[in-house]
Amino acid sequence: MTFMPSKIELAQLPTPLQPMDRLSERYGGPRIWIKRDDLTGCGTTGNKVRKLEFILADVRDKRRDTVITCGGIQSNHCRATAILGAQLGLKTHLLLRLDSPADNSGNLFISKLTGAEITYLDKAEYSKLDIHAKEWLKHYSDLGHQPYFIPTGGSDSLGVCGYINASAELAIDFNENQITPGAIILATGSGGTQAGLLLGCGLHSIDSQIIGFAVCDDEAYFKNKIQSDIQAWLRCRRSYEPPKVPEILIIDKYKGPRYGACLPEVYDVIKTIARLEGIILDPVYTGKAFYGMLREIERGRFDSVSDIVFVHTGGLFGLLAQSGSVQPCRIPAERF
Repeated sequence: MTFMPSKIELAQLPTPLQPMDRLSERYGGPRIWIKRDDLTGCGTTGNKVRKLEFILADVRDKRRDTVITCGGIQSNHCRATAILGAQLGLKTHLLLRLDSPADNSGNLFISKLTGAEITYLDKAEYSKLDIHAKEWLKHYSDLGHQPYFIPTGGSDSLGVCGYINASAELAIDFNENQITPGAIILATGSGGTQAGLLLGCGLHSIDSQIIGFAVCDDEAYFKNKIQSDIQAWLRCRRSYEPPKVPEILIIDKYKGPRYGACLPEVYDVIKTIARLEGIILDPVYTGKAFYGMLREIERGRFDSVSDIVFVHTGGLFGLLAQSGSVQPCRIPAERF
């Protein structure tokens, strides 16, 4: 596509689109499909590598040698950035929000394994993230490095390109399987993936609702953030006619008590889907969104459509960090 910036081939693409027929049969609603973006790579599993293909190409093109980025203590984005930084010979520095004591597991363990420099910030200090980012950019510049800052989740005008590309894959998937999904569903945590899907569906004439299940913050926040990401992408490509973007749809009632924490029912769904379909969800992102999707199916939201697609954005290492919370299933499997 001529309207897309350069990228580095880092993800294992295309990822498959698979039906979840046993789950669909038990629910008796629309046929549920899953886009397996948990299969974008081994260590780089998940949606973040699609964004980083474009962001790290910009790092390369600008001849930067150090990347600084940020996120929660179990950030999938930070882990993927650390791995790809090592792969490309870049120094990586992570600014991590320390909501609770770090236990050196999951994403954090992998980030450390790659040699990433890590600065822990408590909640109060993390609220001053812009100040800390500027200080570290200056620090590395003073040392003679060429630093580059990547925002939370890689959600910016470059990052959204990852899911514009993914939308092109989905258009092919839908054609090959002869389906027109009524909805494409995902977990929304920083907004960039949903912004990319909205733009991509407009550009590739995919007539589906894009529904984000918030894992933190609220509907108003994400509508503003996603609109901002869309407008940033459009400003960079003024010479092209803007696509007709679908409505921004956010459901925020399944996000649980806070980011990184979920209700026991989400763990039950994670276990049930693993046993029923052999697909692993996580409690921070995909588990919450999948749980919300199932509840909305029960409530009849999708009664009028024949197919829905869930975008599996990864999160395996985040699940491993919470393995102690996955207790024997409280809800009988036959309910799902």
